[in-house]
Amino acid sequence: MEKGNRKNILVGAVFLSLFILWTILISIIDLKAIGPNNSTVGLATLNNAFHNLTGVNLLLYNLTDWLGLVPIIFVLGFGFLGLVQWIRRKSILKVDFNILILGGYYIVVMAIYLLFEEVVINYRPILIKGILEASYPSSTTMLVLTVMPTAIMQFNNRFKNKALKKWISLLINAFIIFMVAARVISGVHWISDIIGGIFLSVGLVMVYKFFSNLK
Repeated sequence: MEKGNRKNILVGAVFLSLFILWTILISIIDLKAIGPNNSTVGLATLNNAFHNLTGVNLLLYNLTDWLGLVPIIFVLGFGFLGLVQWIRRKSILKVDFNILILGGYYIVVMAIYLLFEEVVINYRPILIKGILEASYPSSTTMLVLTVMPTAIMQFNNRFKNKALKKWISLLINAFIIFMVAARVISGVHWISDIIGGIFLSVGLVMVYKFFSNLK
């Protein structure tokens, strides 16, 4: 195993461990009923103070919700690429290794999302259309931070033009920063939900990077 790739799995393990620890802390420390419908929130003092600081911006919430379709389009695009390779090469085993790994990675991300829809750690600080929704980890943050960095890796592997790769990376990173920052400012998640989403996403991306570099 190359030294650089060993570092990827170690960094991934660290961030996934941070996510687990952070989730435990939220579940047991400073629990108070500060949410809508008297919903209980962990790290309540921190979360409440930050929420009071940012307030709620539904325009940013709606904008980031719609822009959340962008990562989904990337997922569908790479899925279509894999399907085309499968059909043309007449064997799923002949699909590019990093596309197969990416497909498995997407399945893991979706499974984690569905898990936290059922196992609710925190509810949102506001009602969405009168409904109290699960908020931890921030699904939009997780979607953007798990899909877009892996898209950069895919493009870097497939394009030879350095200038093109540089501009694609710049645009995608700008999109990532905007989406995460806007989601924080929108006030539709507790800050702990955003932090949890970041820890989880970085961990998953680094694990993906490790496996995609094995071949």
